[in-house]
Amino acid sequence: MATASPKRLLSVIETTLLGRDAPTPSQKIELFHAIRDSLPSLKELLSYPPPKPSDRAEVQSKQVRLPHIGPITLDDQDVQIALKLSDDLHLNEIDCVCLLISANQEWGLLGREPLEVFRLAAGLWYTERRDLLTAVYTLLRAVVLDQGVDIDLLAEVQSYVEELITSGMRERLILMIKELRREDSTGVGGPNSEKYILDSRCALVERKAVISRERLTIGHCLVLSNLIERLGTKDVKDLFFALKESLADFSGTTDFVNQQITYSLLFSLVIAFISDALGAVSDKSPILSHDASFRREFHEILMLDVNDPVVGGFVNCVRLAWVVHLILVLDGSDGGEMISSALPDDMRTIDSCLEAFFENNVFQFFLDKILLSAGFKNDDEDMVYVYYAYLHKQMSFFLSSPVARDKVKGAKEKAMNMRSSYYAAGIVGHLNEVGGHPRETPDSRIEPFISLLEFIGEIYKNEPELLSGNDVIWTFVKFAGEDHTNFHTLVAFLNMLSALACNQEGALKVFELLQGKVFASVSWSTMFDCLSIYEERNKQAMQISGGLLPEFQHGDAKALLAYLNVLKKVMENGSSHQRKNWFPDIEPLFKLLSYENVPPYLKGALRDAISCFVNVSPVMKDTIWRYLEQYDLPVVVRPNDGHTGQLIDTQVYDMRFELNEIEAQSEQYPSTISFINLVNILIADERDFSDRGRRFTGIFRFIYDNIFGPFPQRGYADASEKWHLIVGCLKHFQMMLSMYNVLEDDIGAASGHSQISMGQSSQTSLQLPVVEIMKDFMSGKTLFRNVLSVLLPGVNSLIMDRTNQIYGQLIEKAVLLSMEIIFLVMERDSTVSDLWRPLYQPLDVILSQDPNQIVTLLEYIRYDFDPQIQLYSIKIMKILSERMDGLPALLLKNNYASALAEDYAACLELRSEECQIIEDSSMDSGALIMQLLIENISRPAPNITHLLLKFDVNGPVERTILQPKFHYSCLKVLLDILDKLAKPDVNAVLHEFGFQLLYELCVNPLTSSPTMDLLCTKKYYFFAKHLDSLCATPFLKSDGNQILRISSLHQRAWLLKILSFELHSADMEDANHRNACKYILTELFGGRQVENGIGDDLYSTPENVFNAAATGVIRRNKILELLDAICYKVADGVLKMSQFVTSSKYLSMAQDVLSNSTDLEAGVYYISERGDRLIDLASFRERLWQKCSQLNSLVVETELNEARNAIQQLLRWGWKYNKNLEEQAAQLHMLTSWSQIVEICISQKASFLENPSEIIFQLLDSTLDASGSPECALKIAQILTQVGLTCMAKLRNDRFAFLRELTPDTVNGLDMIMTRKMPNGACHSILFKLIVAILRHDSSEALRKRQYAVLLSYFQYCRHLLDSDASVMILQFFSVEELDEDLDLDKVDKDQCELENLNFAIIRKECQPFLDKVIKDATQGTEMMKTMSLYVLDALICIDREKFFFCQLQSRGFLRTFFASISNFAYEDGGHSITSMQHLFTLEAELSLLLRISHKYGKSGLQVLMSMGSLQHISSCKALSLPVKGKFQRFGPRTGKNSVDVDRKRLVAAPILRYLFSLTSLVDTSEFLEMKNKVAREVIEFIRGHQTLFDQILQEDPLDADVLTLELVFLVVSLISKVWPYEESDDYGFIQRIFVMIRSVFSHQPEIFSPSALQSEIKREAGLSLTRLCVSLSSYLHSLVTKKSLMLPVIDLPTDYNAPAASQQPTLFSLVLFLGYLANALETTTGEKCLLLNKIKDITEFSRQEVDQIIELYVHREYTTSSESIKKRRSVAMIGMCRAAGHANQLITYLLLIAQNIMNIIHVHFQDSEIINGVDDHALLGELNLILEKIELMNEDKVGQSLKIFFRLARSLKEMTVKKLAA
Repeated sequence: MATASPKRLLSVIETTLLGRDAPTPSQKIELFHAIRDSLPSLKELLSYPPPKPSDRAEVQSKQVRLPHIGPITLDDQDVQIALKLSDDLHLNEIDCVCLLISANQEWGLLGREPLEVFRLAAGLWYTERRDLLTAVYTLLRAVVLDQGVDIDLLAEVQSYVEELITSGMRERLILMIKELRREDSTGVGGPNSEKYILDSRCALVERKAVISRERLTIGHCLVLSNLIERLGTKDVKDLFFALKESLADFSGTTDFVNQQITYSLLFSLVIAFISDALGAVSDKSPILSHDASFRREFHEILMLDVNDPVVGGFVNCVRLAWVVHLILVLDGSDGGEMISSALPDDMRTIDSCLEAFFENNVFQFFLDKILLSAGFKNDDEDMVYVYYAYLHKQMSFFLSSPVARDKVKGAKEKAMNMRSSYYAAGIVGHLNEVGGHPRETPDSRIEPFISLLEFIGEIYKNEPELLSGNDVIWTFVKFAGEDHTNFHTLVAFLNMLSALACNQEGALKVFELLQGKVFASVSWSTMFDCLSIYEERNKQAMQISGGLLPEFQHGDAKALLAYLNVLKKVMENGSSHQRKNWFPDIEPLFKLLSYENVPPYLKGALRDAISCFVNVSPVMKDTIWRYLEQYDLPVVVRPNDGHTGQLIDTQVYDMRFELNEIEAQSEQYPSTISFINLVNILIADERDFSDRGRRFTGIFRFIYDNIFGPFPQRGYADASEKWHLIVGCLKHFQMMLSMYNVLEDDIGAASGHSQISMGQSSQTSLQLPVVEIMKDFMSGKTLFRNVLSVLLPGVNSLIMDRTNQIYGQLIEKAVLLSMEIIFLVMERDSTVSDLWRPLYQPLDVILSQDPNQIVTLLEYIRYDFDPQIQLYSIKIMKILSERMDGLPALLLKNNYASALAEDYAACLELRSEECQIIEDSSMDSGALIMQLLIENISRPAPNITHLLLKFDVNGPVERTILQPKFHYSCLKVLLDILDKLAKPDVNAVLHEFGFQLLYELCVNPLTSSPTMDLLCTKKYYFFAKHLDSLCATPFLKSDGNQILRISSLHQRAWLLKILSFELHSADMEDANHRNACKYILTELFGGRQVENGIGDDLYSTPENVFNAAATGVIRRNKILELLDAICYKVADGVLKMSQFVTSSKYLSMAQDVLSNSTDLEAGVYYISERGDRLIDLASFRERLWQKCSQLNSLVVETELNEARNAIQQLLRWGWKYNKNLEEQAAQLHMLTSWSQIVEICISQKASFLENPSEIIFQLLDSTLDASGSPECALKIAQILTQVGLTCMAKLRNDRFAFLRELTPDTVNGLDMIMTRKMPNGACHSILFKLIVAILRHDSSEALRKRQYAVLLSYFQYCRHLLDSDASVMILQFFSVEELDEDLDLDKVDKDQCELENLNFAIIRKECQPFLDKVIKDATQGTEMMKTMSLYVLDALICIDREKFFFCQLQSRGFLRTFFASISNFAYEDGGHSITSMQHLFTLEAELSLLLRISHKYGKSGLQVLMSMGSLQHISSCKALSLPVKGKFQRFGPRTGKNSVDVDRKRLVAAPILRYLFSLTSLVDTSEFLEMKNKVAREVIEFIRGHQTLFDQILQEDPLDADVLTLELVFLVVSLISKVWPYEESDDYGFIQRIFVMIRSVFSHQPEIFSPSALQSEIKREAGLSLTRLCVSLSSYLHSLVTKKSLMLPVIDLPTDYNAPAASQQPTLFSLVLFLGYLANALETTTGEKCLLLNKIKDITEFSRQEVDQIIELYVHREYTTSSESIKKRRSVAMIGMCRAAGHANQLITYLLLIAQNIMNIIHVHFQDSEIINGVDDHALLGELNLILEKIELMNEDKVGQSLKIFFRLARSLKEMTVKKLAA
């Protein structure tokens, strides 16, 4: 086997040598290494080790030892197949085993039949051979056909090639071309060999066809090798014998491959002779002629008689080359002794050969059997060029030789003496002055001279560049054009001239030759005189009444035909500037068109010549229209008339008559063909579309009714004429469809007409052509049937005709036009079908009536000769897939589904192997296939995407197990393409759409699971491969290939999206997905992975990491490298046109065109396949020219040139605009994908990262840094800021939540406190970069919202972790060990204080611009912007020092604007609209800011606010008067309108009440008696003004209220208790309601007072709130008793809400009972607290089960997992218990305050002698005594607070109680 992979060798060669761009140094080195590695296999080309008995025995033993693999075991089937491969392919048995292994790796052989396995393995072997041969061919081709490859590279490659040739490779090629045709195992196979194999596309192909292709490639390699190293004598003889052997396959065969093999052998000899002789001319010793014995021997071989005429013809071709070789050698010699002595023999050799091939007319054989054959015309273009090039050299040397010239002169004289059997009336005067009729010579044999003329013309017609500087040919032309005596030689000469006029240089020379100065008898004047003579004769005959037109002589007609062909070629290929002046009067060309006696073929030539003048100038085009109407047969229409042309008097018949009566009889249609072609050219050049084709109605009806309609029934003498007719008709229909649209008026008129009269042809003819075509197709009539008749033979028939028929290209053109017409109809039928039903149906409905029609259209995807046909097949498939949900089922039913999938895969694979870039993606078959697959993913299953990707379309799609290696499909090809990512510039679109397709498959519910499972399998390692390759590949520089850079950005964006989806949705229980996710995280973020989300040192975030980050030294990872690569400066998408065009006139014109083109369908914009809105440059150019034409100023040439230049510059601007816009979109796409994967990793997979806090900080730092850069675009800054917000929020949440990234063995409580925050330097860096980003010049509200959110999250992050009210007794338990010096709480406080000072200093430094922006947003922004800005100001107040920010707000007048906004609050729609809710949010933020000021600055801040009338502004706020249905709604589940009411109270009522409560701190109690406290009066007035609100709150039942309601009740009670004493009367009933509340609460024993661990956290919070309310109620009652001298009744009366206030007062008895409840609660809570503290102390001694029980009681389940270590779980349990202990401690504090207030109230009453005397209830006193005794038993150490005052009060009260009892 080959030492290096032929596939890799071929890929490297094609990439380096065939790429559009110059190869890079690394590519050159790779090429040289690949060639050197493959030299052994190249030297022994297709030579493989033969079978060996020992190896066969080893295989039969089933134990085989393979090189580089080791021993393997085979089963019986493996042995059988391996031996079969060895027998059929003549391969070594061990190599056959290796071949089976390779086939299994490539295809997966498990479950396949033995025959299929054999065919796959054999196909893989032949594919390897093909790759190797193609690599050799490509190397030879690169050396011979210099394609602009680097000279040094080419020289190096040539040295390798020469080494191969000299080592015997060419001899090997000659041997193989003979061996491979044998019918044995080394060739096409023996009689028992398998005749078929499966190729690389899994298609069944005949082995013989594969061998033939190999032989053809070998033949081409032979040809090219002869151009590098000359052949030796032995090689020449071997080649000649190989040629004769090959001719056995040539005679009578229709296999064009065998013909091409024969041509390659023939031309190898021709090249060998010519190149060897050229060596002699260039003073190099010839190899072949140097050997005299070879010359004699080879001449004898050549002169042997041959019976087979075909073999004899090829031998004559060799004789011609041999003669030229000898002539060149003799002409190039110096007359040495050897040559002189051999000269007579050489001359005899030359003469004999000349005589032989002239006698047999070798030139005609060359034409008939070679140059004009289908096999030659369809051969490789490069090889045909080489063939023609050496024919050119051969004939140039031949014609320049005196010996050959003499022979040619004799042949000319012989041809001139041949007399014509036809009399040339018009041209005879110039050819022959002899009168009378010439004598007839019935000899029909073609003379060699005539054949020679045609032969030379054929050479230069196909390769016109060979004419350049070719004086020999033009000398021969002058010789051949002299002294013509018959029309045969004249026609041949003119035909040669038409062939020589094949380029601009040739056209000019031919035109000058026929000017009359060179040839007296052959000139343009001769042609025009002849036309005039016949036109005059016809006129004279028409003047005679009943006279017959004179016969048009055949010779004259043929000569005129040849002249017209020369005229046509001259005008086609001449210079556009020169040809304007060549033929100023073309009227004579029209004058014979209407006469019946003019042969149809001559009319055809006339019209063909006329057609070449259409594009000369617009004036000439109008002239042609006018002359056609005047002279041609009827049917032609004037361009400005909407009817057919008028009949001309001299015309006696029309086009219909000529077609049906004259041409149909002879079954030849040259006149009709030329007519169709001429009108098509004229119509194609039309620019006035105003009448929408109405003026062409007559032409259309003639073509439709008389030509295309009956074409299947006509007879054709020449099949090519049939296809010329079909192509012309189809082209006409295609132009009608593409140039004109069906408008609404046409739809209505057509539908109305169809309903009125469908059978009146006269009425039907009035319809527009485009409407008629649409109606025909949508009803399945003539045009539809005939177009389908062109297509229905199928793709196989087209392939055969294309390769085996001369007119195969015409059939191909007809198929292409038919496909395009069907596509154009399908594009438009949906717009008219609804109005035209039921008579007309959409084309897909018509096609579906016969499924074979659909299958036929779709199978043209397999036709790769013309990519256009493939493109239309794909486009038709796209439309059908959109309209027919049952299309997959239809294909399955017709057994075409599998073949279609393979055909599409083959097309996609072929496209991926292209070496040229396709700029327009709409012309890219690969891009269209990808788009088809992407667009169909979401359609109902099963759909076309499922079918083409080999999903299970017979069962549930989501249960498919994808096996791309088992089935050849688009999925296999796609994965191979993405695996290699080869030719990134050529396949950029395929790579991009490939990743997008995989992403869409991943996110689609049906295909997601199979696709993700496939990508994660070990067979593909998709994520690993592409993270290593695509993401690791550096981005192109901004000054590089912009198109490739755009595609590269999109590719990486789609890949990142796929990775994001895998991370987001992967099943972590599945090993493949888990490993894939771990690998993704490792590659993107670096470090090692963590099992189960917990690592050994995941929380190791030392300060030096953050300090390095703060100083700019950060360890990079791939995700940050990607960010750096993305955030480059993109050229401005909004380029200024003035940079391209300076004229204001054209600038305004372009701006007008663009501004008036908002409609995508009617405008100049379009949506690209990526979704970008771009300028359609073709439409833009058309609109600009329309604008220019409307100015009517382009009559002067200078103005026309100015307009042309301006429009060209504007188009350059448009192209640049599109590319810049595409690059911006690509950059945003990439950044969006990057942000998605970052946010998913941070939010969902952070626990799997090593050092997640470090990574998150790096991301935060980098995103803020990038977003603040002046070069960062606004949209990019928004995305980056969003990522920064996610990072900041994650850091904040992690700091204030239970950590899951702790080191299990070393963590303790204070570690959490000390290490959960970044160092202050890092925080400083974050804040500074954030402020810079906020202050960037280019900003927007959307961006600043995100930035403000980041800032707020940052301030939250910087908050102190410890509650300032937390007890030291609780905190001391956070450390399991004794407190360390480095872990003391003072250090925590000091660090926190330093951070706050830093934050303040940074913002103060940028205070002016920062506050300007924030205040502007708070006052002028949208409602949401105002809300965010107010919260930012709130945060600034929090960190304020020395009232700096507060003074800034005052000095800028913000507070007054702020209060005005509160007072002007308004709402709409009853406050239920979104706008009203946004206003409420803003109001809440404003009130929060008020509260923050009051909290931060205390009495001084409140005094400022009061001085500005804060209460008056709040009182006038309409938010407090929002309607509330029923009683005040509790803050529960938000459903319906009640939830909106709750929000209003939460957003408005609560903050206002809090602010009012804060104002009570200004109430000066020393002014109580004076009743002059202004603050108290204002608060009272506010309460009076909003009595309803306070009444609703006080009516709430505290025992059944939530936390929010309890807070509102607390605030109201506290307010009233503070300010209501200043009110003299209680007309509002507030005191009464408070009394009722006291009686209700105090008479009930709340369960909330019990701090049970079984209670939920919500209930615990509600219990604390209720306890705090009790504190307020007891304090208010105490103040009434002590300050208002309120005396409570002793007896407990029933609660009556309607009773007067006095009767609702609580009694002493109820207070005593409540005091008992409090004593019990204190005892229980104290015990619970002590228990918790003891457990905390002993936490290290608890078992895992006990720890789990504690966690279940005190910790939320989401904070811990069962897989965590016992150390970690103990820490979590300790934290939960500390929190519960803190809760109990706070509850104890509240309970003590309540109890103290109640005891004071009772004590006051007992001090009153009247009350004491009135108390005679021993039960009450006894109960009180017992309660006080229980209180005295409380332990101060357990309570954790000082109880001296509390105990003193209890003892005093107890003494009074005892005295009373004693009394």
